[in-house]
Amino acid sequence: MRARIPVTVLGATGVVGQRFVARLATHPWFELAHLAASERSSGKSYSEACAWRMGGTAPYAGCKSRAVVECSPQAAFAPIVFSALDAGAARKIEPEFARAGALVFSNASAFRMEADVPLLVPEVNPEHLELLAVQRARRGWRGAIVCNPNCTTAILVSALAPLERAFGIEALLVASMQAVSGAGYPGVASLDALGNVVPFIRGEEPKVEEETVKLLGRVRGAAVEPAAIAVSAQCHRVAVVDGHSEAVSVRLRGAPSVAAVREVLEQWRAEPQERQLPSAPATPLVLHDAEDRPQPRLDVERDGGMSVHVGRVRACPVLGCKFFVLGHNLERGAAGASVLNAELALARGLVAL
Repeated sequence: MRARIPVTVLGATGVVGQRFVARLATHPWFELAHLAASERSSGKSYSEACAWRMGGTAPYAGCKSRAVVECSPQAAFAPIVFSALDAGAARKIEPEFARAGALVFSNASAFRMEADVPLLVPEVNPEHLELLAVQRARRGWRGAIVCNPNCTTAILVSALAPLERAFGIEALLVASMQAVSGAGYPGVASLDALGNVVPFIRGEEPKVEEETVKLLGRVRGAAVEPAAIAVSAQCHRVAVVDGHSEAVSVRLRGAPSVAAVREVLEQWRAEPQERQLPSAPATPLVLHDAEDRPQPRLDVERDGGMSVHVGRVRACPVLGCKFFVLGHNLERGAAGASVLNAELALARGLVAL
């Protein structure tokens, strides 16, 4: 039995930080060593600093009276660091931990599109972890940074990866319907969200378009060669608490049948499933047969929010194939994704202990 590895959570009091604490409280490989947050929280106990926003009782697991510390390697170093910081703070703080020797798993957008930073979904592009050696050599860091994609992109590429592998994707249209929890807390004002659709989320569409082709690209030397896919995204905020839904149309090489597409999606398994990583769902893509599924209210919490759901696979008269995708934006798209990234890096021997 492996000894549990100390880990730090940066931004531990926020919505995503709380998801990290909940996941890590009982994790078989990782042990919460430091809870770090902003100056206004530093020095307070976690229960004082944190207004719990998840359902039920906070799974403090010994953290209730633990002091929150500042976000610095001097106060909160651990071999593995999970970052729930916003992009501005991440740009300054995450490199400090990487220079000190930590492997930082970041939810922030600050470094996602840097050439030497892996943008990782373990079932999609585990080979992109090869960039860690490039990053360390180029920047002179003992540690490194690994990024999650944008939550919408993470859910999308989870469904696209098996199709890209089996057939190749030439063009993609996606329209997202994104949960209000994706805007953080307090997020979208109730008078904007209730009974409404907001057809604009600042910066979201470029992220989906740019990150998708990096995730589906291949490592060539010291960088990723983006996939040659035309991507068009439209992103909308809807009155759903948790769970991003996406209507997807794709043009696949060879114009495979709907039956062939369904078979590829249903049989998809990848390295996290082969390694039986603790946070990996046994079935990464859940294929639904009912014409009115998946739905956030009915499906998004399955497998602790780590499954991605696909339904309504059918012919598209414009691009050839279309389907509906659902995933948990705060788990598969944020905290759970980072924890799975760390599990993969550890399983591949990339964590310096």
